Order: sequence, then C-alpha cells, then structure tokens
Amino acid sequence: MSNRHLQRSIAMQSLFEWDFHKNDISRLDAIVAHNCEEFAPGSKDNNFSVRIVKGTSEHINEIDELISKCAPEWPLDQITPVDRNILRIGTYELLFGDYKETPPKVAINEAIEIAKSYGSDSSPRFVNGVLGTIYREMGEPMKNDDAAKAKKRKNQKG
Repeated sequence: MSNRHLQRSIAMQSLFEWDFHKNDISRLDAIVAHNCEEFAPGSKDNNFSVRIVKGTSEHINEIDELISKCAPEWPLDQITPVDRNILRIGTYELLFGDYKETPPKVAINEAIEIAKSYGSDSSPRFVNGVLGTIYREMGEPMKNDDAAKAKKRKNQKG
C-alpha cells in the first residue's frame, strides 16, 4: 500500500470516528494521533492525513452542502458513515487540494479504492458517481486551469 493511500485510509478512519462522536472538534487531534499510531506505527510523516482531516473538518459545511446537492436522492444522514467520510475526503481534495500534488482524477480514483476496501459492494460505484458529478459541476478544474494559463500566455504574447 502506498504511503499516500495509507494516509488517506487513516484520514477516512479518523473522520469516521470523529463523525461517530458528532463532529466534536475537541476530539479531532487525539483521534488523528491515535489512528496514525495505530495504523502507521513508526511513520515519521503523517502530515498528509493530518492535512486532509484538518482541511475537511474546517470546510465540513461547504463539503456536506456540495455532497447533498450532487446526491439529492441521498440525504447526508442516510449515507453510510463510511461512504459519507470517503465522499468528504474526495470532495475536500477536489475543492481545496493542490492539483499538482493530487490531480482531481487521482483523488476520485483513490476515493473509489478506499470505498472498495472499507465500504459495501455498491460503495465504489456510489462514490464514483457523486465525485464525478462534483468534478463536472466544478467544470473540470484542470482543464479550466490549463485553458486559463493558455489564454494568459496568449495575452502576454499579443
């Protein structure tokens, strides 16, 4: 298992536990520290999972609102806690991630892989559908980013 995949798994497990404790922010640091020690003992670099968990928790309202919008037939509280937190991580990476570090399609694929490991048989397809919708709603940011850069270069030349 790659380090990034392991770090995302730890982030999902931490957010799952935090969700179980009704998103009590006072527990978040201890939850993440415990899960890093439990699932990546001896790892010297857990910054990626910490960054995902902190970022997701800081933007939880925006993330949950977007998930609800893109999966209207599934109220957020009716989505299984595992799927809900996988979607939160994927959405966080799509909205607030560094696209050079993790391109959007990689973030979606990683979420699908985590859904295969931790979710039900239908989880990967559900996660793919919701995150794919979010990606399209965003206007495929990498393409927009590339188009904006090309336009800027053209304007600088002309």
